[in-house]
Amino acid sequence: MPFAKPTDEAAIRVVLSAPRSSTYVTAAGGDTAKAMSLYGWNARVAAALMLPSHFAEVATRNAVSDALTAVYGARWPWNTTFEQSLPAPKGPAYNPQRDLLQTRKREHTTGKVIAELKFAFWQSMFTARHDVRVWDQQILTLFPNAAGKTAPQLRSRIYGDLEGIRKLRNRVAHHEPIFTRNLADDLARMLDLVELRSTATAQWVRAMEEVSTILTEQP
Repeated sequence: MPFAKPTDEAAIRVVLSAPRSSTYVTAAGGDTAKAMSLYGWNARVAAALMLPSHFAEVATRNAVSDALTAVYGARWPWNTTFEQSLPAPKGPAYNPQRDLLQTRKREHTTGKVIAELKFAFWQSMFTARHDVRVWDQQILTLFPNAAGKTAPQLRSRIYGDLEGIRKLRNRVAHHEPIFTRNLADDLARMLDLVELRSTATAQWVRAMEEVSTILTEQP
């Protein structure tokens, strides 16, 4: 993802719109050229963060699926007991039970359901309501590199890590500024989550990710 210097900042601002670019102009102290460089850098680092985010999500949701399979069987998305264990809040709040029901209605294999459930579903699985049935006997095995943590501590930590990743991903998905975040911490959170599951996978992701390099190039 190479750096490219903008050649016509005024024309680019028209395309991006003044409201969208104003955040960057303000951050650059009114320097339009620097603002457009910052915009480009923000887009580059946002794109680069998707790779470690990808692995963090896939590693986590597959661990959840393994845990659910052990308790409810390979067809866990269709298990009535599991369905009823999920919260179903009314109103605009995210509803894990509804997400599962709607997804399994469209998809007909466990693998397809796993791929289509929202990120928030996987995060919602790391709440205390699932400790006794799902996590207390499994989480330390499924995330074997969490030395010194109890099952509830690890489950709570993973929930917090997923919350940070979820908020970042939402900003990236909506092309929002992320340059004011501590992106080094965001990257570390993703890599650490993969590491909890698999050292070999984490080493591979560290070798591929470009976020660390792009962070050193911030205008």
